[in-house]
Amino acid sequence: MTPILRPKGVINDWRRFKLESMEQENLSPAKKELLRQMSSPSRPKDDSRANLNRKMSVQEYELLKEEDEGCLKKYRRRCMQEMHDKLSFGPRFEGVHDLDSGEAFLEVIEKEHHSTVVVVHIFKIGVKGCEELNSCLDCLATEYPTVKFCRIDAVASGAAERFSDEFLPTLLVYKAGELLGNFLACTQHLNEEFFATDVEAFLNSYGLLPEKELPAVEDEEENDVE
Repeated sequence: MTPILRPKGVINDWRRFKLESMEQENLSPAKKELLRQMSSPSRPKDDSRANLNRKMSVQEYELLKEEDEGCLKKYRRRCMQEMHDKLSFGPRFEGVHDLDSGEAFLEVIEKEHHSTVVVVHIFKIGVKGCEELNSCLDCLATEYPTVKFCRIDAVASGAAERFSDEFLPTLLVYKAGELLGNFLACTQHLNEEFFATDVEAFLNSYGLLPEKELPAVEDEEENDVE
């Protein structure tokens, strides 16, 4: 197995993380005490800096080797999330947002973060394809957390006359308040039976979706084990 290298300065952060998480683990009192010593080592007055940056003892290493595989995954996942947060300039979203009025529609278009892609589905209950498209967007919202997926009933939008049944379902795509895509009766571009991957491919054909995020570290490691 390839040894895990911990750059200078990271080991103390690892120790602190282990101390924070160990209360959730079924460790013996002796092991918990050792982990406390690892995370908050005693600091002799004459050599506090050297002690803080000391190398791992054999006892510490054996304990980490025995107990830390699961915790290490959590630590790596936290580090990756922190890195993502630093590199990400826009917010993240969960699920599809329901807009209940024309005012809410305008607000999400005008006030959303300038780097966020906003996809709005204008639908009407009973119109063919609308329910299926709503289900597809529910799936895509989990795949693209940096995209804000929204839906609004044509009647609630106050534009029922403009969006009559023959133009539904409609997909509108915005970014920084600018309309990037206007797809009336968008299901005419799809097969009779379509799925989330079909809607995704359609939007990607116009370059409207960002790249997908990498799978979580936990998922990758679980697949490696299998």
